[in-house]
Amino acid sequence: MFSPDGKNALGGGALTSIRNSKMATVTRDFQVMVKPIAAVCNLDCTYCYYLEKKDLYPKAKLFRMADDLLESYISQHIAASPSETISFSWHGGEATLLGLDYFQRIVELQKKYLPAGRSIRNGMQTNGTMLDDEWCRFLATERFAIGLSIDGPRELHDVYRYAKNGKATHSQVIKAYHMLRQHGVQTDVLCVVHNLNVLQPAAVYRFFKDLGVEYLQFLPLIMRDGKGSVTPETVPAEAYGKFLSTIFHEWIRNDIGRIVVQNFDEAARPFFGQEHTLCIWRETCGDVVVVEHNGDFYSCDHFVNREHHLGNVRDTPLAELLERPALREFGSNKRDKLPAYCRKCEVLSLCNGGCPKDRFIKTPDGEEGLNYLCAGLKHYFSYTAPYLLRMGAMWRAQGSLDGFMAQLRKDEAVSAAALPRAGRNDPCPCGSGRKFKRCCLEKLSV
Repeated sequence: MFSPDGKNALGGGALTSIRNSKMATVTRDFQVMVKPIAAVCNLDCTYCYYLEKKDLYPKAKLFRMADDLLESYISQHIAASPSETISFSWHGGEATLLGLDYFQRIVELQKKYLPAGRSIRNGMQTNGTMLDDEWCRFLATERFAIGLSIDGPRELHDVYRYAKNGKATHSQVIKAYHMLRQHGVQTDVLCVVHNLNVLQPAAVYRFFKDLGVEYLQFLPLIMRDGKGSVTPETVPAEAYGKFLSTIFHEWIRNDIGRIVVQNFDEAARPFFGQEHTLCIWRETCGDVVVVEHNGDFYSCDHFVNREHHLGNVRDTPLAELLERPALREFGSNKRDKLPAYCRKCEVLSLCNGGCPKDRFIKTPDGEEGLNYLCAGLKHYFSYTAPYLLRMGAMWRAQGSLDGFMAQLRKDEAVSAAALPRAGRNDPCPCGSGRKFKRCCLEKLSV
């Protein structure tokens, strides 16, 4: 049952019985966003959707996963994992507020329960403001992968990401980024794309390039206002598609192999004969769940609410929770509840309707359940598809993408040379038989 006060609903003996029971392995890979500090954070970002989750636990006095629960969870997670490499994802709130000693204990427990021949991979999402050299040495030694939130240059980052006292955070985060890199910690930068930075895609991307970022992802900000619309901070759908396409235009010509952009990596996977790895682009979801500070288990990070509360790891083994029919149904609903408009879409295999949390507008024919970002995603996937198709063909032919960027630039230089001799409605100089504006001119502009 749901336990809003953070206490074990079945009494003190349940945790011991789970720890001593034989734990099963689940039938598929999974990811758990563990929230050992719940929604507690030292920042007060305007667009944070998780801070309000503290309201689910009005009687909680301490938002900290208890030591006995932490040990039980880690042992259950390891036992349930079907892969040789067992992945943990630590989130918040701001997980570093728990202190370095808490994470040192996490690593000790992981080593205690790790079977021979298997390995652990830890990831942690952070705002970076609590990091220092001691933290970074630990993260490097234990090979943590860090997700660090930066929304671009100072004037675009600080507008929404600030501390509880209202002070800006950009300088602290950039300092943290440099410390992480100096210590050799793998750092994936997460940029939330909002109504302001979406207008400056080239400036945002070049800021990250100048910073030396090697792993980058762009997360669209979508916040509903409770009145059937979205908040002013929300990224406009069409602008988001143009934002991604503009950055892709530069990346594919100059930065393949130098910068991994998660958005582009996922878009490319079908063209390389691979399945999507991100839940938002997969046909079904339900494999990325949440365990809260008191052990409560939820279907998804964006559905931490009573309706999607499926149990608690104190009284139900994690493996059993991961196999629950309700979770399977939640995941399959992503596919089964797609509007007819989406099922006929030419980019369906690339998009699969996007994240269910964003399906709150109507299709052109009035059907419910269209993704708010539809117009932007259709623009982005349509723009990138010809390039990714060509990339996939080269990779299959030679097993690498050596020379792809140079060949692309050469081919486009030839096309650009023909520009003065072709009007928008003239036949395309490439000989395709199509009008120039519907052929190479489209390829030369976003």
